[in-house]
Amino acid sequence: MIKKIAKMVRRRDPALRSDKEVLLYPGIWAIIFHRIAHSLYKGKMYFSARLVSTVARFLTGVEIHPGAQIGRGVFIDHGMGSVIGETSVVGDNVLIYHGVTLGATGKEQGEGRRHPVVGDNAIIGANAKVLGPITVGKNAKIGAGALVVQCVPEGATAVGHAARIIEPNSSQPVKPTVPAYNLPKS
Repeated sequence: MIKKIAKMVRRRDPALRSDKEVLLYPGIWAIIFHRIAHSLYKGKMYFSARLVSTVARFLTGVEIHPGAQIGRGVFIDHGMGSVIGETSVVGDNVLIYHGVTLGATGKEQGEGRRHPVVGDNAIIGANAKVLGPITVGKNAKIGAGALVVQCVPEGATAVGHAARIIEPNSSQPVKPTVPAYNLPKS
């Protein structure tokens, strides 16, 4: 299992010098702890789930709500200060740098989705804030420090504060729906 994780990390982080060194990456541990917390959350053991996620935050500096859905091959590089909210959905092979927030705006009401959905193979740069029930399309890139409050089309790059699309790969806007993912029920 360590070799598989190391291979995934090596594709994204050239600083990895040995397979064993991957055990020192806090983003890897944050995902491992999240898998445990999410299982407890799905089993309606909410206190235990929050306990595991709180311990993980203390140990790794990464806060992932146990209700968030995290895909396979997600890599949180450095990770310190990253926050992933309860109704966030993160697709497969997403790269997230330190200080990233996948959060709510505070304007959302009720028990629906309040946090972003991030498509497969997206990259979210350091200190980017992706807020609200929006969709970041597959293969999209969010620049460092961007504030994203609108959907980002598949393959596009969003930069700035508030973010603007600079490389649209599609003329079709991304609709804020998530048919490919099961959203958690509160």
